[in-house]
Amino acid sequence: MKTAGRALERRYKATKLTVHKQAYREHQRAYSKSLKEAQSKFYSNIIKENTGNSKQLFSTINHLLKPQTAPHIETTKEHCNNFMAFFSSKIDSIRAILSGCLSTLPILTVDPQSAISQPLHCFPEVSQQEVEDIIRKMKPSTCALDPFPTALVKTNISYISPLITTVINYSIQAGHVPPALKTAMIRPILKKPSLDPEILANYRPISNLPFLSKVLEKAVSARQQDHLKQNNLFERFQSGFRSAHSTETALMRVTNDLLMTADAGSPSLLILLDLSAAFDTVDHCILLNRLHHTIGLTDTALDWFHSYLTDRTEYVSIGGARSGTHTVTCGVPQGSVMGPTLFTLYMLPLGQIISRFGVSFHCYADDTQLYIKMDSSPSATLLSPSPFSTITTCLEEIKVWMKHNFLQLNSSKTEVILVGTPHQIQSSSITSITFSGQVTPLSTSVTNLGVIFDPHLTFEAHIKRLCKNSFHHLRNIAKLRPSLSFPDAEKLIHAFVSSRLDYCNALLIGTPSKSIQRLQYVQNSAARILMRVRKYEHITPILHSLHWLPISARIDYKVSLLTHQCVHGNAPSYLKELLTPQTSSRPLRSTNSHRLQPPRTKFRTLGDRAFCSAAPRLWNSLPEYLRAPQTVECFKKGLKTFLFSRAYDH
Repeated sequence: MKTAGRALERRYKATKLTVHKQAYREHQRAYSKSLKEAQSKFYSNIIKENTGNSKQLFSTINHLLKPQTAPHIETTKEHCNNFMAFFSSKIDSIRAILSGCLSTLPILTVDPQSAISQPLHCFPEVSQQEVEDIIRKMKPSTCALDPFPTALVKTNISYISPLITTVINYSIQAGHVPPALKTAMIRPILKKPSLDPEILANYRPISNLPFLSKVLEKAVSARQQDHLKQNNLFERFQSGFRSAHSTETALMRVTNDLLMTADAGSPSLLILLDLSAAFDTVDHCILLNRLHHTIGLTDTALDWFHSYLTDRTEYVSIGGARSGTHTVTCGVPQGSVMGPTLFTLYMLPLGQIISRFGVSFHCYADDTQLYIKMDSSPSATLLSPSPFSTITTCLEEIKVWMKHNFLQLNSSKTEVILVGTPHQIQSSSITSITFSGQVTPLSTSVTNLGVIFDPHLTFEAHIKRLCKNSFHHLRNIAKLRPSLSFPDAEKLIHAFVSSRLDYCNALLIGTPSKSIQRLQYVQNSAARILMRVRKYEHITPILHSLHWLPISARIDYKVSLLTHQCVHGNAPSYLKELLTPQTSSRPLRSTNSHRLQPPRTKFRTLGDRAFCSAAPRLWNSLPEYLRAPQTVECFKKGLKTFLFSRAYDH
């Protein structure tokens, strides 16, 4: 069309006839329309290919808007070997340091778990239907170790699933993992674009595993999870990689405890521990011993994990070059399905050690946070430093246990913050903590599982960063909006903006309306970009037409969902115990209305913001039909309709 347009342009310039001018203009209009349609189709294909993968979607869109030259990495075998040597030597040096410390460390005993009533001798076989369901739910990513693309497997699943089912059942029955499924391909990825690409320490090893190995691991993981649930072997305050548990539920419990402690008149000391290469230094012998004695795996089930962990290999691949094969002697494979679960089981005794000192804690995978009530009175702190000495002794024993288990606690990256009211913090004489000779001063803010905590839990810094990141993505989407269809633009906004506004928004319950209004400005801007209206267009009809709940209603929506799961669903036990059903000494009509009893609090700005206080008040304000024990999906739909009508009721 571009060539034809140039020919028409030359003809018009040569003849100066009106008919040729009109033909040229009509052709250019058609060419411009076709160009926009091609651009829209191009972006639509990108969005469709990366549906559900916000990280890859952002990377692709950002590359289209701001093309950046990738750092040049030598694609030679020698350079791949240098990477492999660096990654392996880093782990070897950490384990060598920890091994040298074992002779000087005291013997640390941990109370053994109670005997498992039903040990797991072997895993049940999988059915063809189960294998097909697993494959359909998996992402269509393909590893270079796969014999053919994953998309081809998913397309012809009915023909290939019988063979895959046979392979998985043979592996389970024999307690053996095929060697071909224990090889990982590592691709070095620069941690940040601003870092020097010549320094190997600036790269992060990303492991890719064969597709079939992930299917096998998912089948075994489902059976292991069933065994853990039946015997109640999970750590109660471990929220990583468990159904109905998330970073939000973990932060809700921690924030609730901090707010209620401050409401009672005392600040709390919050400590965030950091581990160095935690997944890569796990000792296989210790892990297998824990699976046998603590988890109760025996016979074929234990043999399968022994085969899974031993004789694993990996190599670095850059471009068409690859390094020599390296045998993995420790660590759980990152990028695998079983790796995170095995690591949480490896960390099980840590909860017993912390509980022994009476210190509250919560874990999410390798992220561990401790918090303890401190006395806000200066004189009491000097005369009775028991909480401070308790947390120091606890940290020392944690470090000893980690060294015994080949885990390196990074004291330099451990963060500490004192949480309470302004008066409580000013009255405290604590300025730092010291353990293992490392002095860690109090921080003014810390990032806890993606949320910025400040000493007064106002979340001002978190909201500021959230607005900054959201507007950055909105500017990028606005540049592409003329070439995007409405459904595609809506997908981008939900992937980049709405997901950020909804992440852990339950923590913002009870925050000042001034702070919530800043987030509302972000949602208003997103709606205007999506609907392509002017900056000062009245926003209420736009949000009403999009059926978007306002930010304050979205927060109520999230808290109500968590409350419904606590009352009628499978919410974490550490949230369920915070809510108390309303009872009466005599039978009343409201006895079966599923109402909750709010606790008494001293300060409106603190206690009422805690989950145990805010959830009952919000829950009791809902109509009785919404508090009934319905399914979660019906409750979501009814609650959203109710909040939507209430939010826009003028």
